[in-house]
Amino acid sequence: MTSTAAAPRHMHLDLDDDNDLETTTQIFVGKLRASARRFATAAGADSAIVREAVPPARHRRARCRVVLLYPNGQEADVTFLGPASSIAGKEITMSQFDTAIELWLGAGQERSRRWLTPDEEAAGGVAIDVTAWLNR
Repeated sequence: MTSTAAAPRHMHLDLDDDNDLETTTQIFVGKLRASARRFATAAGADSAIVREAVPPARHRRARCRVVLLYPNGQEADVTFLGPASSIAGKEITMSQFDTAIELWLGAGQERSRRWLTPDEEAAGGVAIDVTAWLNR
């Protein structure tokens, strides 16, 4: 007799599928902070610090502020905006936000009015809208 029961599969926790808001928030913030080394590498910097990591909510977009330190001692302070949790059909999900930031940093960090958005809290008064950048 052949067994039809499948072997247990490893379950990957996807931020977008988790209904526990506190757990989702902690994972989101932890994932962004843990991505600092990848952000530095993608940007060609010596190091990076994630100064701010704010998960999306119905009334606000995801937000990540990264400070990069380059070999010549120069610093770059960049704020990224991602999706709001209530956007239907959003182009990127919460769990892809760090990857989108890494891609932008590695693609030359081009600043275009198509994906720059006014942001009073960001250095220089503008933030990178990674959703708009991915749709370029």
